[in-house]
Amino acid sequence: MSLPTASGGFGDKPVLTFPESPAPAELAVEVLVQGSGDTVEAGDDLEVNYFGQIWGGRMFDNSYDRGSSISFPIGVGAVIGGWDDGIVGTQVGSRLLLSIPPHLGYGERGMPQAGIGGTDTLVFVVDVVGTRHR
Repeated sequence: MSLPTASGGFGDKPVLTFPESPAPAELAVEVLVQGSGDTVEAGDDLEVNYFGQIWGGRMFDNSYDRGSSISFPIGVGAVIGGWDDGIVGTQVGSRLLLSIPPHLGYGERGMPQAGIGGTDTLVFVVDVVGTRHR
């Protein structure tokens, strides 16, 4: 299984390069930079920077251009399933590459306002900035 490659290190806005192969049918997580901070647990308030792109397509959202991270509860259904499944258990300071199939993303409806179709695989680079155990 081939995953995209991401330029840069933790905290850098990445550029993704996609392989010729099709997207994986299931969730794939690659740790690009292994952090050494606290382990992310379900129910934590998570702080991340992220870059989201459609597999082989265009970037649809990222926090790097805004210059500020985002925070949200993880592992409790507040975000797409691929984030809940792929980020819980990682460590603060890690940079992750997530390939998220539609059924763990926005499903058959997609997210038309972001230009995401119901069959699109989403690829995220996520920098785990911090976590707060509840």
